[in-house]
Amino acid sequence: QVQLVESGGGLVQAGGSLRLSCAASGRSFSSYAMGWFRQAPGKEREFVVAISWSGNTYYADSVKGRFTISRDNAKNTVYLQMNSLKPEDTAVYCCAADRSVTTMRTRPVQVDYWGQGTQVTVSS
Repeated sequence: QVQLVESGGGLVQAGGSLRLSCAASGRSFSSYAMGWFRQAPGKEREFVVAISWSGNTYYADSVKGRFTISRDNAKNTVYLQMNSLKPEDTAVYCCAADRSVTTMRTRPVQVDYWGQGTQVTVSS
């Protein structure tokens, strides 16, 4: 079992920055692909970014160049640095973990573990 706890959300003005953290409990964190998804009110959940166990990263086009994912296996934590935030980035951001980064990118409904989410609100 893996438990995921997000933190770092909040209210920020457009153009500002936030850093989200996702702390994982359980064994074998380093063998999991980790990712972030988001869901805005009235919209479906969408993939934001993922990082494989080996450090390869994959970004949604909408955040490429603005968001950066990283992981610290010693701390069992994955981070999402969000810069140049836009009002359309407003959503609940959820951390996810799965053995396969391909599953995370293409079949999120099959992802093994999810966090509860943290609210990010970007004001214009």
